[in-house]
Amino acid sequence: MHDNRNQRINQISETTLVVGIDIAKRNHYACAVDERGRELKKSFVIRQSLQGFESFYATILKLMSIHNKKEVIVGFEPTGHYWMNLAAFLTDHCIPYVLVNPLHVKQTKELDDNLQSKNDLKDARVIAKMMPQGYYSMPREMTQIDSELRRGTAYRARLKEESASIQNRIRRWIDLYFPEFASVIKGLGKQAQAILKYAPLPEDLVIFSHEELIDFLHTKGVRYLSKKKVERLLQVAKYSIGLKDSPEMARMEIRMLLDQLFMYESQIQELTENLVTLARQLPDFDYLTSIPGISETTVLELLSETGSLKRYKDPRQLFKLAGLTLVTNSSGESKGRKRISKRGRRRLRALLYKAVFPLLHSNSAFRALYDYYSNDREKPVTKKEALVILCRKLLQICHGLSHYETTFDLERMMGDMPFLSHPKAA
Repeated sequence: MHDNRNQRINQISETTLVVGIDIAKRNHYACAVDERGRELKKSFVIRQSLQGFESFYATILKLMSIHNKKEVIVGFEPTGHYWMNLAAFLTDHCIPYVLVNPLHVKQTKELDDNLQSKNDLKDARVIAKMMPQGYYSMPREMTQIDSELRRGTAYRARLKEESASIQNRIRRWIDLYFPEFASVIKGLGKQAQAILKYAPLPEDLVIFSHEELIDFLHTKGVRYLSKKKVERLLQVAKYSIGLKDSPEMARMEIRMLLDQLFMYESQIQELTENLVTLARQLPDFDYLTSIPGISETTVLELLSETGSLKRYKDPRQLFKLAGLTLVTNSSGESKGRKRISKRGRRRLRALLYKAVFPLLHSNSAFRALYDYYSNDREKPVTKKEALVILCRKLLQICHGLSHYETTFDLERMMGDMPFLSHPKAA
């Protein structure tokens, strides 16, 4: 991943068999070429089964024997999840594999036959012919902890999506049956969940006086519910415009939704605790959590996307991985506006963007940097552009902390940016 293109080209020599594979659900297609992209075997089928994989392995050995090849390299697009079983089989049989960017394949396919057509046979051939030109990347070598973090954070993200979906369904229920509820009880915290579970409809509340309702909710685990809020809740319940039909099914629906929400929240909490425990075993963890405003969950998600930051020689490699590399379209005297490439890990980029907001409130150095770029210098940038600059700065600092094995030093960061003391000077 970190080698330049010339080094990738040099890895494929005259004695290398190059195999490109187009990945599908049941049948993959492979094409074998030599170091100059000349076809040694036209596209053929690989079944997604142990028998199919073993047949593919036998074909590789046969081609190496026929064409006097001593090494083999296999490449494919890492789309979906169907490539993972094949990748595991190749690893078990000591066959190196590389990853080809799907965008590169899409933009290169017309060079093959000058047609816009797309099919599995053609894609396998295009992938195989791209590899000798160095258009591939090496997969990251993952430790056991790296693998656990990657899979665990991906599952955690799916659980959070499911939890958000359930919360939206609960809000829809409230809008239908008790739309005034949200004006009194904000959010869907434990207090709101308990009230909705045991007295979900307005008619379930108006049968109580405010003292009786407080006592009833206390027996159900609702604490710190003020008398004023209870009186307000009873008042809006009395004049609610919510639906009155099918009350039994409405009660059953909201209770089931709340049970599902509780289950997802419990699973997310348990999974997060386990992931943090794993992440603490990485040496980078303590260095990165020393940054004021960066939480443990942010660090574990960052490390799950990047692995140990010591593996990267330069922060610019992290910029590229996150899609934060600056690009511009220029021609002659026309100079285009700079923007980020967005070619990289979308989840990593989103994580960094969300992470800078707490930094603005908890880290005076980042706040000063944001104010400088958005307000103080002679040509300020937009607030969104200033946040992107902070994303890059955060990656740069995280890389430095891991590389030099040190904790965050506010004074040193301020000292490295003297223009913050004299905003107009730069």
